[in-house]
This record gives sequence, structure tokens and C-alpha cells, in this order.
Amino acid sequence: MQTSELQRIASQVRRDIVRMVAAVNSGHPGGSLGCADFLTTLYFDTMRITPENFSMDGVSEDLFFLSNGHISPVIYSVLARRGYFDVKELATFRKLSSRLQGHPSVDKGLPGIRMASGSLGQGLSCALGAALTKKLNNDDTVVYSLHGDGELQEGQIWEAAMYAAANKVDNIIATVDYNGRQIDGDVEDVLSLGNLAQKWMAFGWEVLEMDGHNIDEIKDTLSKAKSKLGNGKPVVILMRTEMGQGVDYMMGSHKWHGVAPNAEQLENALGQLEETLGDY
Repeated sequence: MQTSELQRIASQVRRDIVRMVAAVNSGHPGGSLGCADFLTTLYFDTMRITPENFSMDGVSEDLFFLSNGHISPVIYSVLARRGYFDVKELATFRKLSSRLQGHPSVDKGLPGIRMASGSLGQGLSCALGAALTKKLNNDDTVVYSLHGDGELQEGQIWEAAMYAAANKVDNIIATVDYNGRQIDGDVEDVLSLGNLAQKWMAFGWEVLEMDGHNIDEIKDTLSKAKSKLGNGKPVVILMRTEMGQGVDYMMGSHKWHGVAPNAEQLENALGQLEETLGDY
């Protein structure tokens, strides 16, 4: 897909995000806005998927696992806009009995969601299970996962990282949303991750880096990551993003990690984001 069209979709996704969280005064806009460009590119340009025939088996199609599940608004918007379910369902976000719960869940069968997430640290383990299943079944499609940088303070991530390298799980591409912020402040101040690229390399992974707001660079890096699969090493992409990207008053701070805009702030945000596909 052309970069200009992906940018148009990402703008609409950002409008969806701020409207969803504002409607119920609850949710996580900061990281959601920061990952809009990446997930739009992944779902509309990179992955081999059949939204109209979604199956939990995921045979012969690429799979995605959202580990940092608190950014549910962005994955819900991208899935709806990609055709997994009706865009109008976005209006039920975080409401009683909705399939669009605050953190993704599988109990109500929402198409496109493959694991319950939000209890941080678990997504890489789940994605590795799917990747190993594909290898056992001689299925040559790819498993993708997304993680927060603050989430890397969880020990289970590094257990999974060791396992993947030791067992040559080379059909997985993990991406880290490297925005440098988490709920309590800057990652560097809460618990420094050190040199993250060297750390992943020391754990036996192939490491790439990219600007998470440059769609051409996202496309090129994902293509390069795919070219490195099948060589005995898992691949991780360190993706530099800005929390709250696209809404000026949300950028540059961790304070919008889990705070919804009020009516006036919502109007301000929507004034900065072009409506390109029609609001739900």
C-alpha cells in the first residue's frame, strides 16, 4: 500500500483512539497513539492475513500478539478498520458486556485477538508457542509481537528471549515500543534498561532499529526483518516512538499513559487529526 494511504489510515486510527477513551473517561491513549503508524503499516501492508476468515488456528497466515495490552484502543481501531469486525463496534469500548474490554480478552471471541494481555511480560512466551507450532507444522508464515519498553523490566521477557535463541526460533519478529516512558515516569528513572540493542544481541537475537513514525522506514525495516528469518536467530526491532504522537499536548510526557482527555481536550486533539475514513 502507498505510504500516503497508510498515513491517512493512521490519522483515522488516532481519531478513533482519542474518541474511544474520551467517551468512557478511561483507557490508555499515550502508547496507543505512539504505535498507530506501526500497527497500521503491519496490518495494512506487511502481514499476510485474511480478516474475513479469522480463525484462532491461524494456519497459513501471519499472526500478531499484543503483549502490552493496555494499548488496546489502537489494536481495536486497526482491526476494525482492516475488516475484522464492524467499525461501529468501537463505540462499545470499555462498556458493560462489550467485546472491546480495557485489556484484550479472548472470552467473547473478538476477531483478531489471539490472547488475553495486559498482564505484562507474557506476550513473547505466547508468541513463541505459536511460532514453534508453525515450525512443527511446516507453516512458513510469520509470528509478530509488540512489547512496551517498560515491560522489558519483567523477567519473563528475558526467559522467553533466552529460550527463543537457544531453540533457534527463527520465524518470529518481536518489536519493542521504545518510547522511553512508562506509567510512573521515564524508563531510565524507574529501572534503566541499559544498552537495549546490546542486551538483545547478547541474548542471541538479530537486532534492528527504526523510527516508529516514519512509515517508509517501518515498511523497509519490516521487510529487512523478514529477510533475516530462517537463519537460526529470532529477530527484534527496537522502535523509537513518542508517547501521544499526533496530539501535541500529550507528547513529551508519561502523564498521558493512562489518562483520558476531557471534552475540551478531545476537541483540541481532533482538531489536530485529519478525519480520513469517517468517524464511527
